[in-house]
Amino acid sequence: MIEFALIAPILVLLIVNILDFTMIIWDQMETDYSAQMGAQAAYKTCSTRTLPATPNCPGLTTTITTAIQSTTLGTGVSLAAGSPSETYYCVSGTTLQSVGSYSSPPSPFDCSAAGNAGVTPGDYIEVDVTYAYSPIFTGLSLVSAQTLTAKSMQRL
Repeated sequence: MIEFALIAPILVLLIVNILDFTMIIWDQMETDYSAQMGAQAAYKTCSTRTLPATPNCPGLTTTITTAIQSTTLGTGVSLAAGSPSETYYCVSGTTLQSVGSYSSPPSPFDCSAAGNAGVTPGDYIEVDVTYAYSPIFTGLSLVSAQTLTAKSMQRL
């Protein structure tokens, strides 16, 4: 009984920290998933309309907000400032290379800046989300309260 009384606080502290670390990992995955859901909703709603989507797709922000809040995090997830945004990108090897924004599209309108002359740049929408995480066991946990962020891009 005495041995258990000496070991129990250490075990409880260990279990509490395991739970909080598990929760922050889960919440980060859900935050990533929220951003992906927002980008997919933008594609589904706006890819068949006149591009760029941000000025020409009515209800884009509302649609994205509804989608990002459809995870278990609910209304705790929100769009980051300046999101959604659109940019022209070209494929360069295995990466995307920005070749212009909607305020300054590439001229000529091709991927020559990325080394692919004659290829049309793709219109990509980016959805950035944030979630305010707070640990379950604030006083006992090594995990601190923090803002989790995620980004997802989708070609329209």
